Formats: sequence, C-alpha cells, structure tokens
Amino acid sequence: MTSKERVKILLAKEDITLKDLASMLSKKMSKRIPLQTLSNKLSRNSLKLQEFEYIAEILGYELKVIKIPDKNSQTD
Repeated sequence: MTSKERVKILLAKEDITLKDLASMLSKKMSKRIPLQTLSNKLSRNSLKLQEFEYIAEILGYELKVIKIPDKNSQTD
C-alpha cells in the first residue's frame, strides 16, 4: 500500500479533507504547504518520514517500528 493510499484511508476515517490536512500540516511545520505540493508528494510517494509522522500525529495516530520475527529462528 502506498503512502497516498494510507493517508487517504486515514483522512476518510477522520472525516478530514486533503485541503484541511495541508492547512494543518502548514501550521504544524511552520511553513506553507500548498495543497498541490502535498498532493504531488502523495502521488509521487515522496513524503519524508518526518512529514508522514506529522500527518499521522495531526490525524491522531502514531507510527511504530516493530521488529519482524526471524522466520528461521527456532522457538522453544
């Protein structure tokens, strides 16, 4: 699943438009993020990790890194 698909799902769940997200992201990052710029980054799958973290936080989510179990390791 692409970052665009993930963000669109979260936006739908939270009933927030991409335009509103761009506005909230601009405030969070203290710099102007035009709607077209955000849309382009999502379409190109070129969001920076920090941008994705901000988006998750704005929408009320957090990102986690979870270790994948080694399929070759034996469990006792």
